[in-house]
Amino acid sequence: MSDRPRPLPLLGTTRHGSRDAMTCLYRCANACDHPVPNTSDNPYFGDLATLDTFVVPNGYDHAVLIRWGDPVVPGAPAFDLRRQTAAAQARQFGYNNDFVGVLPLDKGGRRALLVVNHEYTNEELMFPGFTSQEALTVEQVKVAMAAHGMSVVEIERVAGTGQWRVAGSGRRPYNRRVDALSSTFELTGPVAGSSLVKTAADPKGRRVVGTLNNCAGGVTPWGTVLSGEENFDQYFVGGDAAPEADKPQLARYGITTTARYRSGSRRWERVADRFDLARHPNEANRHGWIVEIDPYDPDSRPRKHTALGRFKHEGANVIVARSGHVVVYMGDDERFDYLYKFVSDKKFMTGDSWVARRHNLTLLESGTLYVAQFGQTSAAEIDGSGALPSDGAFNGDGRWIKLVSGNRSYVDGMSAAEVLTFTRLAGDRVGATKMDRPEDVEPSPHTGKVYVALTNNTSRGVGSNPKPDEANPRTANRHGRILELVEDRSDHTAETFTWSLPIVCGDPADPSTYFAGYDKTRVSPISCPERGHLKQFLTVPRGAETCGPFVTGDNRSLFVAVQHPGETTGATVDNPASTWPDGDHAKPGVVVTWRLDGGPVGS
Repeated sequence: MSDRPRPLPLLGTTRHGSRDAMTCLYRCANACDHPVPNTSDNPYFGDLATLDTFVVPNGYDHAVLIRWGDPVVPGAPAFDLRRQTAAAQARQFGYNNDFVGVLPLDKGGRRALLVVNHEYTNEELMFPGFTSQEALTVEQVKVAMAAHGMSVVEIERVAGTGQWRVAGSGRRPYNRRVDALSSTFELTGPVAGSSLVKTAADPKGRRVVGTLNNCAGGVTPWGTVLSGEENFDQYFVGGDAAPEADKPQLARYGITTTARYRSGSRRWERVADRFDLARHPNEANRHGWIVEIDPYDPDSRPRKHTALGRFKHEGANVIVARSGHVVVYMGDDERFDYLYKFVSDKKFMTGDSWVARRHNLTLLESGTLYVAQFGQTSAAEIDGSGALPSDGAFNGDGRWIKLVSGNRSYVDGMSAAEVLTFTRLAGDRVGATKMDRPEDVEPSPHTGKVYVALTNNTSRGVGSNPKPDEANPRTANRHGRILELVEDRSDHTAETFTWSLPIVCGDPADPSTYFAGYDKTRVSPISCPERGHLKQFLTVPRGAETCGPFVTGDNRSLFVAVQHPGETTGATVDNPASTWPDGDHAKPGVVVTWRLDGGPVGS
């Protein structure tokens, strides 16, 4: 089956880019309203009213595969909106599903494992009578914590069609939930055991409770799933009372150091004082990593790989280089932050033997971490309008700057553990190029080219913020673009590359847009982007976001995560903006779509 989740356009109400105010509050705690964390000197369309339903083209059908509150772990109780408990939620499907991966369980394509991230929670849409975060009961806070994390669910194909359903209760040995409340994760790599991650509860600095704000991810060639911890900063309070020496690092990661609380604070310190940095200043350093989970081993402990660096990970996608080394591409999803890649020390071992799998599970524990610096060919012609320079292309060369290799730092004044824990600051020091929110980064298994989705940056060139450059050519960039990167000698371990922008997104009628020279009259409006001649395939319910599209290897099934249905300002459980999918109140869920004639999806 395919291991390439394919992002679709995001359409919604306008705020920064295109998101509703409620989305901005809960997904990233209004990150765009806070000062830009990167202070170094280094060089969605209107209001769209939609139907409150899931719409597919003629000739297709769809079904809700699983939704918030559905049982995952055997023995989970039925969902009860007005009697929610943390113990129940820890056994049920979590909230706001984002990344979707589908991993095969048999060679016939009849059974598989669905792996899903649960990025964040909307308490207004979860708890009847909600008034404020502060007014939540302790049990309700625990429910929200248990609704974060990840789910692994065994699924089965329906009668040889493209439809899938959750496997019967007698066949769920793989099912599991990991969450932010009580699940334990192992730290690997150079930071594990260092003073930067030691706490009173974990004096050895080896075990972390919880995973936070898991956004996108990736499926590895050895059959595990990577999950990116993104906007973890919003879960912490007390930065103002943290040690003075820690405050620059905390601020660089978006944690306020001038007040105890920030806008959108979730008040989780009421349940676990580890979220109070005045008492446990190192706890923030234990989040912001890439998590690896083995869905085929339900008893295994998920790991946080410190060798891949700490920042606001959108996801991580893996390719095996010609040399056999594993290369992981990652973006730091923040305005003016950086693009990274990791090259493993060890080589990938082919085959499905126990020895090979055991070896491959260690590949992300040690290697070299790089950050990207982009050169320009027409710097003097970039005026922020999006107009192409005289050579007819936004393009240039670039290099991967080595930050750390194993336990050796290449950044003056920083140890290897410091580089990996405070990777943003390391990128600042070496002159990495400030980008417009690098999110999904996908290496093509067919051409070897690497594609970067740069989502938006409404602060680009505004006020004293960094001006446009050839890799980021528009002032107040609302709609983002695609960057295509070709590494020298088509070698993913190379330290140099060339790049171009085949797509600059927006309304085709806007002269600042560009679609690889394609006839603009045949291009659909696109924001927060994907390359190609785009046609809308499906529509999600009111207030929702299309996340984690995953097409099976036989192209007969498309899985889509419907995230935050009804997430519009003023909506509550008692006054919902959406009642999808059951007609009572909004529930995030995963939908599977298939062609009625059994043919390939999308053709």
